[in-house]
Amino acid sequence: MRILVGLSGGLDSTWAVRALLDEGHSVEGCALRFSEHTDIEGAERVAGELDIPLHIVDAAEAFNEFVVGNFISEYAAGRTPNPCIMCNRYAKIAVLVDFAREHGFDRAATGHYCGAVSEKGRCFIRCAADMSKDQSYVLWQLTQDQLAMLMMPLASLSKADIRASARALGYSSAESKESQEICFIPDHDYAAFIEARLGRFPEGDFVDETGKVVGRHNGIIHYTVGQRKGLGIALGRPYFITRIEPETNHIHIAPAGGEMSRTIRVRGLNFQKLAPEDACGNAVRCDVKVRYGAKAQSAEVSFSSDRRSAEITFDEPVRAATPGQSAVGYIGGDLAFGGFIE
Repeated sequence: MRILVGLSGGLDSTWAVRALLDEGHSVEGCALRFSEHTDIEGAERVAGELDIPLHIVDAAEAFNEFVVGNFISEYAAGRTPNPCIMCNRYAKIAVLVDFAREHGFDRAATGHYCGAVSEKGRCFIRCAADMSKDQSYVLWQLTQDQLAMLMMPLASLSKADIRASARALGYSSAESKESQEICFIPDHDYAAFIEARLGRFPEGDFVDETGKVVGRHNGIIHYTVGQRKGLGIALGRPYFITRIEPETNHIHIAPAGGEMSRTIRVRGLNFQKLAPEDACGNAVRCDVKVRYGAKAQSAEVSFSSDRRSAEITFDEPVRAATPGQSAVGYIGGDLAFGGFIE
C-alpha cells in the first residue's frame, strides 16, 4: 500500500515509518506546520535518514481556529481544555487524512501508541499493549471516516524497545525528548498566553463550602478544578478547588474529599466501538477515564435519547472530574465513546 505518515521529527513517527517500510509498503512523510514553533527541520532530517519523500502541509488555519481558539475560550469560561484532543480531531489527523485522500494514498498513519481497528462495521481505537504509553484517551473525538483511513503501527510495541532499535540504526530521533504538553506555548505560561490575547483577568474571591469568602485569587484562568497547591491561602488544612464560577468571578474550595465526584455529566459525545443506536436511551457498563493520566474506573453510563449527553455514575468516587476535560469510556480495552465533562 501507499501510506502517508504524519512525521514530526520525533522517535515515534520515525519508527512508524520504519515499521511500515519493513512491511513492504510505499511510505511518504507529511510534516504539518501548525505554528512558528513546529519543528519542520526535524521532520526534514528524519525524512532524509529514512530516504522517503516529505510533504510539508500548512495546517495553521485549522490549528488556530479549533485548537488555540478553543483553548483560550475554554479557560475564559472557567473550564480546563485538553488541546491535544481538539488537535487530533480537527487539525493533526483531520489534515493528514484529507491530504492522504486528495493525493491518492491508500492509508494514513501516525506514531501514536494505540491501535486503529475495524470490526463488525465499527472503527475504533484499541489501547496499546504498553499501557504506560497508551495514547487512546486523546483520540476519542476521531470520526468513523477518519478512523477508517488510519493505521497505527506502534500499537504492539514498547517505547524502550523502539528507542534501542533506533539507536542501533543511528537515527537522530533516538535521542529526542518527549513532546511538550502544550506545543504552541513553549514557555508553558498559558495564563500569560491567554492574557496577551484577552487582557488581564480580574482578581476575585475564594469561597469555602459554607459560602464564606476566605481569600483572593489572581484571576480564574490561573486555576483548575482539583487544584490544591498554589492557592495562596492558609486555612489550617488542605483545600481543593471544586468549582470555578466565571459569572461571579468566584472560585469555590472545600477540604479534602470535596474534590471527589460519584456522578458526572458529559456532553458533545462521540461514539467509536459503541454504536450510538445501541447506546442512546440505554445504560451501559464500562470503564471510564476522567484525565489522561488517570486509571479507568468502573461505571454505569446512561445515555440521553438525543445522543448528545450522558450521565456517568462511578462505582467509587473519582478525583477532580474537571469541566472541559474529557471522560472516555472503554469496553475490554477498546475505546467505546467519549465526551466533555460539564
